[in-house]
Formats: sequence, structure tokens, C-alpha cells
Amino acid sequence: MAAVEKTKLYTLLGDYPNTSALRKGVVTSGLVDLQIADVKVSNTAFKPLVREAKFDLGELAIVTYLQAKTYGKPYVLIPATVLGRGQHHTIAYNPQRGALKASDLGGKRVGVRAYTQTTGAWVRGFLGDDYGVDPLKIRWITFEDPHLAEYKDPAFVTRAPEGKTLVQMLLDGEIDAAIVGDKIPDPQLAPLIPDADVVARKWAKTHGGIPINHMMVVRESISESRPDLIQEIYRMLRESRRSVPPPPDGVSDPWRFGVESNRESLEIIIDYSVRQQLIPRRFSVDELFDDCTRALG
Repeated sequence: MAAVEKTKLYTLLGDYPNTSALRKGVVTSGLVDLQIADVKVSNTAFKPLVREAKFDLGELAIVTYLQAKTYGKPYVLIPATVLGRGQHHTIAYNPQRGALKASDLGGKRVGVRAYTQTTGAWVRGFLGDDYGVDPLKIRWITFEDPHLAEYKDPAFVTRAPEGKTLVQMLLDGEIDAAIVGDKIPDPQLAPLIPDADVVARKWAKTHGGIPINHMMVVRESISESRPDLIQEIYRMLRESRRSVPPPPDGVSDPWRFGVESNRESLEIIIDYSVRQQLIPRRFSVDELFDDCTRALG
């Protein structure tokens, strides 16, 4: 019997603990050959994914996907979170410039890489819901364009002057706080939210789990024509995730699979995105998927 020729899929997938077994070839398939792009940091390839439809399969920040859905890009969501994390620790300030609390940010200047960044959307949601700050009344200073060319930043968002950097502006007092990412980039800076990891764990327990950052998407035409490939991709992602020990009891899993496991987190980020003028209407969770991907359990 002749061997079945594998379907090659050009794939964007970062190197994380939960994807390592797949990327290293420990998890294999007789149906599909994932040709993983040589990209060191996945978010640097989000623009070609949504602007050029460059990849057949890929990870994508969830707010970027919501905007891609808004503008009719040819991808459908797979219910597989490949990057999830607490986000409360990602906003920092400079204590040498004086005391500052999250509840003080109304009317302040806050830096963020791009207004559409998913981490920024989560943090703005926390500020509004938990710290009484209307995020639309913060003066947001950005440094990059949105991934989607069709999206235009709201009027309360301003581009930093040419040559300025987020960290240096924060150190110099030109901005009051900044969303700096997973690690504090300078020892002079400090997390704006005290005990951020504790706060994040409590938030996850009451809000459906750790916030989603990146999920998988696939070209719509592949999902429509080859549901067997979608099921195989899902199996491979799950098997790769199982190579990492599960979280301890009482700790939320950052890499959740299935629509229902991700539903509440998706509902929250959809709500935040509408309130922050990132998308014009509220999607239902189910319409982010098609019949094939919605059935994956």
C-alpha cells in the first residue's frame, strides 16, 4: 500500500513548554507536516499573518484575532490556548518619580507598545473593573502600528515622538506608567499593582481562568475542506501540552483546550475589546469558531 502523502502546512508557532514536544518532532503525525516558520518571537509575524494571510496555521493574539474577524480575514479560531498568563504584573511605574497607584491613572500618560496589544487590553479591563479607572480617560502613548492595517487608533491614543522608547520615557518621567510586558525591563522600575502574582491568581479563580494571550487559528478553507486535518492538528497540540506536568491543585491551567474551557475568558476579552473601541460589535464566543473547530473537545 502506498504511503499517504502528508499535507504540508506553513505554520507560525512559538517555542513554549507546551509546544516544545511538537516543535522538536516528539509529537508526530501521519497526516500533516507542520512546516514551522523560523520566527524567534511569534508576535513579530502577526502582521504578515493578518495582512497577507501568509500562514496556513498559526498562533495569534486573541485581540488581533477579534480584529481579524471584524475585517473578514480568512482564518477561524481553534480552541487551543498556546500562551496564557496573568497580566497584572505587566504594568510598571518609576518609584523615583513618586508614589503611584493603579487607581490614580485617570488622566495620566501611560505607554503601551500598541493600543491593540492583547496584554494592554487585559490590563485596561482590570483598571476599569477593579480599580475604578475609565481606561478611555487615560492618555495612551504608543510606539507601533496596529497589526490590522484597517484599524485606526481612537482619538485618545497618541504616537510617541520619533526616536523615543517606552522604557526611557518612563524613566525620564515623560509617561507616568507603562505596560512593559512579562518582565520588568529596568531595575529602577516596579510593578504598579502590589503583589501582582497573588492578585492574578485570585482573579483567575473568579474569572474562568488565566487570561488568554495567544490561541491557534487556521485558514478557513482548510477547516472547511479537511476537518480530518483540523482534528489531527488539535490532537498534536494536546499531546504536546500533555508532555508538561499539569498545574498544582488550585492553580488554573494556562493552556486550556476546548470551547467551554475557554468560554468565560473569551467572553471577558470580547467585552473588554468592545468597551475599549478595539472592535465595533460584541461577537458571541460561538461565532469565533466554525462547525469543525467548535466541535473540538
